Amino acid sequence: MSVQVFADIFRPANVRYILTGLRTTIFVSVATVLLSIALGSVLALCRNYEKRVLGRIASVYIEIFRSTPLLLWILISVFMLPFGNYLIRGCLGLTLYTSSVIAEIVRGGLNSIDKGQFEAARSQGFNFIQTLAYIVLPQCFRRIVPSLMSQVITTIKDTSFFAQFAIAEFFFNSKQLMGIISKDTVISSAHIFVLYCFIALVYFIINFALSCIVRALAKTGGGIELRPEQ
Repeated sequence: MSVQVFADIFRPANVRYILTGLRTTIFVSVATVLLSIALGSVLALCRNYEKRVLGRIASVYIEIFRSTPLLLWILISVFMLPFGNYLIRGCLGLTLYTSSVIAEIVRGGLNSIDKGQFEAARSQGFNFIQTLAYIVLPQCFRRIVPSLMSQVITTIKDTSFFAQFAIAEFFFNSKQLMGIISKDTVISSAHIFVLYCFIALVYFIINFALSCIVRALAKTGGGIELRPEQ
């Protein structure tokens, strides 16, 4: 494998093109994770503590999305939603699916909390919402960090599905780079090998670094402070 192969792929213009796609991937990942955690937490709370209408709606939502392929919902969102561009639609489809997975992760964390803590909190003057906000949810999220982290990493990798819809994220731009290079260079198997290794390396660096950061934060997490109703 010659130095020329690396020179062909990593020209300044090519690197800028790849970084543009990487920026889109990071944006989609962050937006999807934040929206999914918010929606998934609401779904988990409804399914756990509101067993009637909202709980049933949450259960149906979770089971439908978790039991069907992610690519199906991205397809539906991209081609059937009447608003936004392909990027926004794809992000919405990814969020709808990911929130259902995170909802079950959060619900598992909620179920791991000792029910006696609700009684203890009530004896200290907490109402139900305060008990959830100050006692239950902090413990829940601390316990589900590994599972939640695993899903975040999966979500980052799942953004590669967007390449099938010509959305200019990291994976799509990286593949398109072959077409750009082929205009003035004969593409060889070495070019393809180096490029795909580079794609894998970038995904690995991002996800491994994220895992290390979250594990470090989890180890330094403090206790939970009780704040009784004034």
